[in-house]
Amino acid sequence: MIFIVAEILNVGTEILLGNITNSNAAFLSQQLAGIGVSVFRHTSVGDNHKRLKCAIEHAFENADVVITTGGLGPTQDDITKSVAAEFFGLKLEMHEESRQRILERFAGRELPESVERNALVPQGAKVFPNENGSAPGICIESGGKILIMLPGPPHELQPLFLNYAAAFLREKTEGVFVSRTLKIIGIGETAVESQLRDLIDAQTNPTIAPYAKVGEVHIRITASAADETAAHTLLSPVADEIYRRLNPRIYGENEVSLAEVVLELLKTQNHTLAVAESCTGGLVSSDLISVPGSSVVFREGFVTYSNEAKTARLFVPESLLAAHGAVSAEVAAAMAEGAAKAANATVAISITGIAGPDGGTQEKPVGLVYVGLFVAGRGMLTEKFNFTGNRNEIRRRSAISALDLLRKKIDMDIG
Repeated sequence: MIFIVAEILNVGTEILLGNITNSNAAFLSQQLAGIGVSVFRHTSVGDNHKRLKCAIEHAFENADVVITTGGLGPTQDDITKSVAAEFFGLKLEMHEESRQRILERFAGRELPESVERNALVPQGAKVFPNENGSAPGICIESGGKILIMLPGPPHELQPLFLNYAAAFLREKTEGVFVSRTLKIIGIGETAVESQLRDLIDAQTNPTIAPYAKVGEVHIRITASAADETAAHTLLSPVADEIYRRLNPRIYGENEVSLAEVVLELLKTQNHTLAVAESCTGGLVSSDLISVPGSSVVFREGFVTYSNEAKTARLFVPESLLAAHGAVSAEVAAAMAEGAAKAANATVAISITGIAGPDGGTQEKPVGLVYVGLFVAGRGMLTEKFNFTGNRNEIRRRSAISALDLLRKKIDMDIG
């Protein structure tokens, strides 16, 4: 098998200033893995001629392929092409086909000043046409090294890479990388690593990499092989062993979301769902309705932040609030049952808690959250959580834990 190593070099001072989110690096890394290209490093550099040239030189010390993003436009700070040409000792020349594309793109409109500079490319370079912008992709291959220059806007970069650059690189490799990501809730990264320590220590191919998300831990298993079938054959026994050790904490794989898993489970059992939220302020409902087809299951979401709203919308008795406080198991139970009644749903979950940074007491500290689960004919369940983190992290952990409680308990007698 032949695997090649790449570095992704993101060009633009706006990236270093944090003015834009660098989504291009994540996209390219994912796509390169699928065609057998191993990414050695991500680098970002500003719009500075000397620094960019040094970054290209440094990248080629470890990589066979360097992929740049950005800096291909017609303005003075778009320097990627000129620096690349200087690095390889090439002159820039007009690429007539690209020039004609630009003229056609602006047919009937005033041609912006200097836009034709987008059609300048280093002599002898391979040109990838850009159907979504003026700056084409450019590939220079010299001395066993490959430099691919892509435009910065994702809506231009992504189709250009998928339609042209990926096919070019695929011809250079004789292998693939295939990954499976197992998603875990209810246990921290340290505990996950402890349970998998022997597998991690012994890893060769496939490799195992745990990494933490807010409220979750993901385990990425990656195998390299001659083709996808062979890679999956290597992955399967490792994944099976991780499932054996960590089930039922694993809720899904790869791109599937917890909300998708929950909705599918409810759908197969012919349930309908209502959600009552206080401290999460609609996060759970938002997660659910982001899933296409969720309306088959999801009936209604209530954001009842105040005590008055809990009473008016969810029929929570004022006496219950006075006796136990809004953040209590009793109120969480009443909220869930009230939401089911108000929405005419067979299942309801509720969340009430203290997200902070203020409002906590010694008896009820910041991070205290109660989740209620009501299932018609099966009863009521409440669960207490004590979360850490800032306000938004506590809210996100609360939302995840509520959906996970529903996932684990929906088919159990909970009364």
